Amino acid sequence: QVHMVESGGGLVQAGGSLRLSCAASERTFSRNNVNWFRQAPGKEREFVAFISWSGGVTSYAESVKARFTISRDNAENTVYLQMNSLKPEDTAVYYCNSRISGYDYWGQGTQVTVSS
Repeated sequence: QVHMVESGGGLVQAGGSLRLSCAASERTFSRNNVNWFRQAPGKEREFVAFISWSGGVTSYAESVKARFTISRDNAENTVYLQMNSLKPEDTAVYYCNSRISGYDYWGQGTQVTVSS
């Protein structure tokens, strides 16, 4: 069982920045790819960003490219999402996700609210 806990969400004005963290309980986390997803009220959960286990490969949804940066510190079993130039449409609950040994693990989510 792998537990992942997101943190760093909050209320920010448009144009501001936040850094989300996803901390995992098990060392196996550091050997697996990780995704960030988000879900806005009344909408389906959508992909935001991906990072490979080594950190050498990343990818982003078009809507966040050039504004968000995903990174990881495997020594700390933590993945980060740096979010800059935030927009009201970025308001959502943000979740980290990892498929480990064939099972999809999710954190409980952290709320990000961007005011206009």
